[in-house]
Amino acid sequence: MTDSTLIDTAKASKAWPFQEAQRLLKRFPNGKPDGSPMLFETGYGPSGLPHIGTFQEVLRTTFVRRAYEALTGGAPTRLVAFSDDMDGLRKVPDNLPNQAMLTENLGKPLSRIPDPFEKYESFAAHNNAMLRAFLDRFGFEYEFVAGSDRYNSGAFDDALKNVLRNNQAILDIMLPTLRAERAATYSPIMPISPTTGVVLQVPVEVVDADAGMIQFTDEDGSVIEQSVLGGQAKLQWKVDFAMRWVAQGVDYEMYGKDLTDTGIQSGKIAKVLGGRKPDGLIYELFLDENGEKISKSKGNGLTIDEWLTYGSEESLGFYIFPNPKSAKQLHVGVVPRAVDEYWQFRERLKDQPLDKQLGNPAWHLLRANSKIDGPDAPGAGDKLPVTYGLLLNLVGVLGAEASRDQVWSYLANYIEDADPAKHPSVDVLVESALAYNRDFVAPTLKKRPPVAHEVAALRALDSALSEASADAAPEDLQTMIYEIGKDEEFGFENLRDWFRALYETLLGSEQGPRMGSFIALYGIENSRRLIAEALASQ
Repeated sequence: MTDSTLIDTAKASKAWPFQEAQRLLKRFPNGKPDGSPMLFETGYGPSGLPHIGTFQEVLRTTFVRRAYEALTGGAPTRLVAFSDDMDGLRKVPDNLPNQAMLTENLGKPLSRIPDPFEKYESFAAHNNAMLRAFLDRFGFEYEFVAGSDRYNSGAFDDALKNVLRNNQAILDIMLPTLRAERAATYSPIMPISPTTGVVLQVPVEVVDADAGMIQFTDEDGSVIEQSVLGGQAKLQWKVDFAMRWVAQGVDYEMYGKDLTDTGIQSGKIAKVLGGRKPDGLIYELFLDENGEKISKSKGNGLTIDEWLTYGSEESLGFYIFPNPKSAKQLHVGVVPRAVDEYWQFRERLKDQPLDKQLGNPAWHLLRANSKIDGPDAPGAGDKLPVTYGLLLNLVGVLGAEASRDQVWSYLANYIEDADPAKHPSVDVLVESALAYNRDFVAPTLKKRPPVAHEVAALRALDSALSEASADAAPEDLQTMIYEIGKDEEFGFENLRDWFRALYETLLGSEQGPRMGSFIALYGIENSRRLIAEALASQ
């Protein structure tokens, strides 16, 4: 298959990353006029640690970046992770040490506040390091840019002068959007007090835009004339957003629904500054299991560490991929299905025509962390020898105290070369299944006694298993179970009722796996013991 085939297919693809990339191509049919790489940006506020929202924004932006590269036959791109660490600390998070020290430094730029953990030169440096470690953990290809470096080094000086020259035009955009009290003190540029180091929210008079000079009243009441250059000032958030777009030549940046107004006003300001708002979608926010917006202060929803405790990195990316403009509920109950569906899509990928591949989440996930020429997705067609759902049922039967070695000993009934080193993806899921079972499944499992017609069917199953070979194939065992469920002698209205009876009496849950696969994994004699326990519970 040629690159031209991929390009032609990508141009017609309805998958959302290609739809976004197609808009970029429409804007720049022949690439950027100066020949520079297409610049994708994601933003980060370093007052807190990276979280699942950080991950999804970088991952989704990466999907669009890779789609653009495929669409253009490998045109150069860059991804910048920008940290707004010149922002003033507005509130001290409750979960940090050295609360008194942080309280004393309220209002100062995050990059000029000591690290409460006493490991880095500043609070921002600590959280910036956490961001880089976070992104590196997932293998993202990106360039890190700290706002403080740009402000302090003078890299933004020309852009700041441009803001001063257009100060009134920016005020004309912003003031109508503000409450009267806020408008009374609003200035596009916020000077940093020479006496306290605090980022000031005070009216500012532009003295000399070309020289970068302003005048304002300091906290002690003194009138100060000061330069805005070299890190002596910080722009208001919406103005800063626009300035960065223009100064850095950002072509694509997405943001959440809660920043819709920011995008509108920043786009207007970017135009005033002589630039253009970048392309980018507005994504919906995550919800908890009750449909409420996830909030760090509430602690509802699911953290990224929790997802990775109970699932895998790929499954998180898979869950995030579809429909970014639709809200997603993010709670532990969605993890098992996401794990198994990811591997189903990955296995299916190899045999799909290219247009279907480009809509398959696994195609995008497998290409996310490296620039790949051509249509191939490394790892397409791979499959696991055992599903996560089946692992959960196995550890559910083994109990909350089950161990990794114990699970692998049962996997030897089901997998050739049942060695964790030879099946690392399965080993990750074994650990995840043990944790998920311990925390969520084991406390809720409750087996019920079988009723009359179920007793007869379970006895028939036990009898059939007694005659089966120890290495019977899962398909043969499944057929055996089907035949018993269809036998009118046992009185099941449909097979669904028979399988529900098996799940509730043998496994203690309302849902379960393909029982043929489960019996092959757990072992025929062990499964017969489960049946004996169920029959004895009448």
